[in-house]
Amino acid sequence: MKKSLLSLSLGGLTIGITEFVMMGILPDIASDLKVSIPIAGYLISAYALGVVIGAPLLVIMTRNYPPKKTLLVLAGMLALFNSLSIVVPNYEFMFFTRLLSGLPHGAFFGVGAVVASRLAEKGKEAQAISIMFAGLTIANLVGVPIGTYIGHHLSWRYTFVLIGFFGVFTLISLYFWMPNISTNEKVSMKKQLKLFKNIESWMVILITSIGVGGLFCWISYIAPLLTDISGFAPADVSYILILAGFGMVVGNLIGGKLADTYAPEKTLICLLLIMSLDLAMVFFFSSNPYVSLILVFCTGCISFTFIGPIQMMMIKIAVGAEMIASAAIQASFNIGNALGAFLGGLPLIAGFSYASPNLVGIGMSLIGVLITIMLVQRRKRIQKLQIIKA
Repeated sequence: MKKSLLSLSLGGLTIGITEFVMMGILPDIASDLKVSIPIAGYLISAYALGVVIGAPLLVIMTRNYPPKKTLLVLAGMLALFNSLSIVVPNYEFMFFTRLLSGLPHGAFFGVGAVVASRLAEKGKEAQAISIMFAGLTIANLVGVPIGTYIGHHLSWRYTFVLIGFFGVFTLISLYFWMPNISTNEKVSMKKQLKLFKNIESWMVILITSIGVGGLFCWISYIAPLLTDISGFAPADVSYILILAGFGMVVGNLIGGKLADTYAPEKTLICLLLIMSLDLAMVFFFSSNPYVSLILVFCTGCISFTFIGPIQMMMIKIAVGAEMIASAAIQASFNIGNALGAFLGGLPLIAGFSYASPNLVGIGMSLIGVLITIMLVQRRKRIQKLQIIKA
């Protein structure tokens, strides 16, 4: 593996821990900052909001800067803003630092995807990009369980010390391993923003934000689900998250193969329906600890099967605006993150059990199915019109 690609993967690892470790240490943060778990869940939404704001804004601002310089700045932001969470005195400051931590997320993947494709050998661009995103799966397999363990047994603040360390390590590796890549031509802001004039691009964003966002109703409250419903001890959560992370690794591989073999729209419809069924099983059967463990693996697996098909859908739409399109997909996932954490928290505030957010997730995934069907029907109508005109 090229060291330059490894440095991008380290960035993905840092971002993955930053985003997903909150689900494992949410009860610890809620207890320390003296807020309820549903209120602490808004910290997940704060990070997602930061991604949504930062993804298009930072990509547009840095579009004509050398990629290495841009990646170094983004890595520096990751290290700095996550380190601020170590010393926050209260919930309000924690909310603000989480929002800041989300700003470089989408832009890093947007720029990183373009850089990875340039560094790759001809015909292996997709494999190079997958190496960067592999950092996310490794984060869920190893980094998030370790961060959760530290949060439970030492302090959640030490978890952010770990994240800050990986952020600094990413910065150093980019400085020494990433070559200077010249920008061949000035990129027009108008050309980049043209993506958002396409109705189909907005439909893909909605599918990602609402449909796939249903998964975040599950993962946002997975720690209390495992302890209060499944009956596991808090100390067991970090080990169980390894199972979820392994499922995500498997799902990432499956999703890539599905995207190469079948039409992404049909694949998405099937995956969203499978997700609805899976979340229903989580709601009804999580009280059984053995079944709960199986469902943790299955739901983790499903969560990463979406990446390949959705990326393929957006790539077909975003010719000439690939960088901002990649960032937009990351923003869309995090809109789903925010929606899932917020909407999933509503039944908890109303006094329902920690299994109830999964019902909200089922509704979101079914809405995603409807939007995908609308997209398919739209394309069929356009094809018919083109045949008639010809």
